[in-house]
Amino acid sequence: MENLREIALDGLLALERDGVPSHQLIRGILEKYDYLDSQEKAFLKRLLEGTLERRIELDYVIDSVSSVPVKKMKPLIRNLTRMSVYQLLYMDAVPDSAACNEACRLAAKRGFSNLKGFVNGVLRKIAREKGHLPLPDPQRDILSYLSVKYSMPGWIVQEWMEEYGRERKDGAEMAETILKGLLEVHPVSLRIPETLSEQETGEVAARLVSAGAALKENPYLERMYTAEGLDNLGDLRDFIEGRLIVQDVSSVLAVKAAGIRPGDFVIDACASPGGKSVLAAELAGPGGRVLAGDVSEKKAESIRENIIRMKADTVSIRIWDAREPDPELFQKADVLLLDVPCSGLGVIGKKRDIKYRVSEEGLRSLEELQREIVRGSWQYVKPGGILLYSTCTIRRQENRDMAAWILREFPFEPVPVLEDLPEVVRRGVLREKESRDQADPALEDCCAQLLPGVLESDGFFFAKFRRKKER
Repeated sequence: MENLREIALDGLLALERDGVPSHQLIRGILEKYDYLDSQEKAFLKRLLEGTLERRIELDYVIDSVSSVPVKKMKPLIRNLTRMSVYQLLYMDAVPDSAACNEACRLAAKRGFSNLKGFVNGVLRKIAREKGHLPLPDPQRDILSYLSVKYSMPGWIVQEWMEEYGRERKDGAEMAETILKGLLEVHPVSLRIPETLSEQETGEVAARLVSAGAALKENPYLERMYTAEGLDNLGDLRDFIEGRLIVQDVSSVLAVKAAGIRPGDFVIDACASPGGKSVLAAELAGPGGRVLAGDVSEKKAESIRENIIRMKADTVSIRIWDAREPDPELFQKADVLLLDVPCSGLGVIGKKRDIKYRVSEEGLRSLEELQREIVRGSWQYVKPGGILLYSTCTIRRQENRDMAAWILREFPFEPVPVLEDLPEVVRRGVLREKESRDQADPALEDCCAQLLPGVLESDGFFFAKFRRKKER
């Protein structure tokens, strides 16, 4: 495994040095080393993702035994030590001796022979004490405890505690539920198109199992599955020929909640990578139309790839800045989908570095961008038409506060959305609502916040509005 560890080390160094989004870099590494067997690729993927995901906890553990704080270590030694400690704590199939010895060999190979003893000492001590390593005392400092145990920046934990309960204990309980949910395994989520028959759907599912997938039916929606052990999805004929699309259940629930009917004209204003546009086209049928747009050629190309592969012929694509209104589209859309750029804190389980990249200052500018997109797009909705606002985050400022702002600033009225959801999802959403300190009655029926750990989905929010008819 020494070569695999060196590949992982170089990946972690690149992430720290270049700031490339982790899911893109890891995907690139796995594509570059596609010749590795499935077990080797699984090891490499887990080591990269796990070290990144658990970074705060790993640093806390290392600092508890090291004479040199993690932040003062050389970048190579810092990342080498982190990934080795991750193996010690979370990869039971790796012998402790192998994790320690290979770390020392890599340190020497990369020009740090003088630090082999230091690395070995830190790792050996953690290996000896790993059943008794310290965490902050939850009775004295619940915030630090949750931050370290679940490797989440403290300011985010604090925000969730305040958002989901007035009393510290209540807020901590819901925050911990969310944190646990984000650290769970997140298999790839697949949807089989609405256009396939029930028999064809069953045949696609059977072929996925034959291809080696551990397949699980989604508990909320038909035609949706999660698949583990499927590292060759892009090579499968069903995927190539448009009988499968990667899409989370939260995205599907949001689009279905919009109430798209056969023949509707749908505008998907922030459409990349195109999954919502494809589903909207299926729901609108051959007599409907979908206009999918996003801000760059790169994003438009990701939409185009899905549209062509899924044979969504009624979807047209446009490059635009959603902040800039197009008068030619005013009052044309039966449904406007606004899945705006957001902090992404609901998908940390899949994009593990988001929590380290966001800042409170950056979030404020993001909230203004969201408002600008709504200002630039709302007039596309015809009187009586639907605006569905959505994000893949769980921050009140980007979700419920934005929904309240839409109702204050524009001629829309709230539309009940819970009735559009499966009963089991409805119960999860209601549980989330009941955990709040201050409920806004005007928003309760039109908003749905999906929380990791409460529901089997990404963290996701959507709110449904109808444009008022002129009198």
